[in-house]
Amino acid sequence: MFNKIAQPVLACCLLLFLAACASSGPIFKDAQANVAPVAADSGRIFFYRPSSMFGAAVQPSIKLNGEKVGESIPGGYFFVDKPVGSYKISTETEVERDLTLVLEAGQTKYVKTHVSMGFAVGHVSPEIIEPDVALKEIIDCHLTTLKK
Repeated sequence: MFNKIAQPVLACCLLLFLAACASSGPIFKDAQANVAPVAADSGRIFFYRPSSMFGAAVQPSIKLNGEKVGESIPGGYFFVDKPVGSYKISTETEVERDLTLVLEAGQTKYVKTHVSMGFAVGHVSPEIIEPDVALKEIIDCHLTTLKK
């Protein structure tokens, strides 16, 4: 009796997990050769979240100066090109987590989002990562796009 109930429940859980992860776009290591260089008067910010079962269903919006630019999706990445300046990056579940970064001309920054325990829902926090570390962590992430 238990197996008749447990198997469909486990199958549904697995499907939900797989649906929660990024898998549609090309992976970073394959896509980077086709990405245009950043304009001389702008900078580029890569946002990424390595794959993990922990908190997979928690996928808040990522905002840049209050404007939604993407979502924190396990196994996903995206990037934005912006003019030189200071930017506030934020995510929000039951609490808002944010950071500020300064973007310089021709510069590329990497922002990783990660999940930590929360009271009712996990907290997703942005963190600036050094390029040498970020390039190792983002390599197998899939490109995601902003859903309008």
